[in-house]
Amino acid sequence: MISDAANSEPMSPSDDDTAARVLPDFIQTINKYGKNCYLWMGPTPMVLIMHPDLIKEVLNKNYIYHRPNISPVLRNLVSGIFLCENDKWKMHRRLLNPAFFSEKLKLMEPAFMISCYEMVSKWEGRASREDYCEVDVWPDLQTMASDVISRAAFGSSYEDGRKIFELQTEQAMHVTDTLRQVYVPGWRFVPTKRNRRMHDIKNEVKAYVCTIIEKRLKAMAAGETKNDDLLGILLQSNLQEIKKHGDKKAGMSIEEVIEECKVFYFAGQETVAVLLLWTMILLSKFQYWQAQAREEVLQVFGRDKKPHFEGLNDLKIVTMVLYESLRLYPPVPNLTRQTVEEIKLGDMTLPPGVMLSLPILLVHLDTEVWGAEATKFKPDRYSDGIMKATNGKHAFFPFGGGPRVCIGQNFALLEVKMAMAMILQRFSFELSPSYAHAPFTSVTTQSKYGAPLIIHKL
Repeated sequence: MISDAANSEPMSPSDDDTAARVLPDFIQTINKYGKNCYLWMGPTPMVLIMHPDLIKEVLNKNYIYHRPNISPVLRNLVSGIFLCENDKWKMHRRLLNPAFFSEKLKLMEPAFMISCYEMVSKWEGRASREDYCEVDVWPDLQTMASDVISRAAFGSSYEDGRKIFELQTEQAMHVTDTLRQVYVPGWRFVPTKRNRRMHDIKNEVKAYVCTIIEKRLKAMAAGETKNDDLLGILLQSNLQEIKKHGDKKAGMSIEEVIEECKVFYFAGQETVAVLLLWTMILLSKFQYWQAQAREEVLQVFGRDKKPHFEGLNDLKIVTMVLYESLRLYPPVPNLTRQTVEEIKLGDMTLPPGVMLSLPILLVHLDTEVWGAEATKFKPDRYSDGIMKATNGKHAFFPFGGGPRVCIGQNFALLEVKMAMAMILQRFSFELSPSYAHAPFTSVTTQSKYGAPLIIHKL
């Protein structure tokens, strides 16, 4: 397979042009036929859309460009609002929106702070003897991100939330391994050891979430909860919608609330952990920008002051670094849509059922947009904002775009800023000699061999 060949050896640590490794099929097709091309996904054609204007049109017109049906196996991880369309999607989005308003995100600052502090304290303990140590930061970043979403989503039910994360993490491993195998129709119904385990995990997660929801609903009815976590805000929003219309169908069912809780985990944990991973790797390689980011953090918070949301919004250099990390290593390298009717897109007429690929990574590395140094780490390209960096083109979309732009992007960016501020206050870091640069796509773009770094206490 092309992907196996592309991922057979690690890359040079100095190379951030990952397109041929992460999207090898696309690169091979483009090299042969040019940007205006298509691939076959089994019996279905998939057209590559790389022009920023056309990407913007596809993302904005979500009523005629739908998300394609996904593998039934992948539904064990991706569900809820991800799979809704039309009126159902509008209803879910409307009910979820209040949980991600800025004033609600401020209520989750303690969850961010506690989880980040636990991680950096662990690193301080490991580095205490010689003032430095080698740490594979990847599993710690995953744990931290999962702890944040457990606390932010479920509040006092945090420990139950951790168990859900552990199960979903195992589920992700099984799903990824299954998707890498040759697809055989109906194979998911064969009672193999893996299929049985995936089925059991799905039921266990449902039972845990259902128990948490039932407890919360009872507490809400008794007036014993503040509704200051994601679940509480969602349930309150849902009950208000049902009461407003006098019809349970106007809101989400308990089953749908359960699916949205699973989305909190998949999107909230995975995106944050991956963004932190590549940001730390990039700053390990580019010490100048690490020093610049640290200087800014110390100017805003000092060495000992706890970071807070108001100050996080003042971190311009850190924000520029995160944008450049998202450009070079977008958590999801490719978006897909499918036409639901005959559509005129640019100079193309597309029949219904055609798949469209919006290859985020390839657009982020396109020299026609980003210039000759498109594959280079240059955070200062955002010194005057994203629109100036892209010359006004829709060419930076790590969180998607249009009405279906990622609802949790502000949550994710605030969490990552909090973590980076606390890390930069306490440590400098560099790549370990044992680091192997091997980006690969599981569900998101991860580092195949982890991220061993040498961490120095300041």
